[in-house]
Amino acid sequence: MQEDRQDIEEGVADVTFKRIRGDIIAGILPPSRKLKLDQLKARYGASVSTLREILNRLASESLVVAEGQRGFEVAPATPANLREVADLRLLLESHALRLSLSAGDLDWEGRVVAAQHKLSVVETQLLNGDMDRTLQWVRYDFAFHNALISACGSQTLLALHAAVFDRFIRYHLLAASFRGAAVMDDHRALFELAMRRDVEPCVIMLTSHIKAGVDHVLASGRI
Repeated sequence: MQEDRQDIEEGVADVTFKRIRGDIIAGILPPSRKLKLDQLKARYGASVSTLREILNRLASESLVVAEGQRGFEVAPATPANLREVADLRLLLESHALRLSLSAGDLDWEGRVVAAQHKLSVVETQLLNGDMDRTLQWVRYDFAFHNALISACGSQTLLALHAAVFDRFIRYHLLAASFRGAAVMDDHRALFELAMRRDVEPCVIMLTSHIKAGVDHVLASGRI
């Protein structure tokens, strides 16, 4: 009975963690928002002790700032932090991309083709003005980049990249604007270079792609 109760509590904690984390990334919990435990309890339905554990986990991901006796707040969004996150993403993703392009097999190619197709469809819808597709685009954008590096051979590297990618995409969601045809062209170029296993030009394209994303977010004036 005690084990069943513990399993239920752990399940609630996991669901609540994902909800709060998702709300921070999506900007529903905006940068620098004070995270008061009583308000979070009412909103997410978890106990104060569970929420405290969750916020400490999010602090370890740099999505939340622990302020000692003053509690917690959502991590601020600054140009300097955006550039720092972008540099870290590029470091991890370019390394994983080199490994993946060297090792990728037919199954890897299938994953990349499928991910690129879904992303292209959603990007076309966005270009046609269907901005309701933005969150779907976020999922497919990650799925495409994840597919490109999925043959890198390191689950640790993939997990680190996913966590940093979320911190990067948070800035795009805060900017609340789609980069348009240019980002679609970037993804098509990355896809074609990857299919040719053209490693260094693919890494150069990735570098340009991430830098353009940073420039776009900063030009939005929302950070």
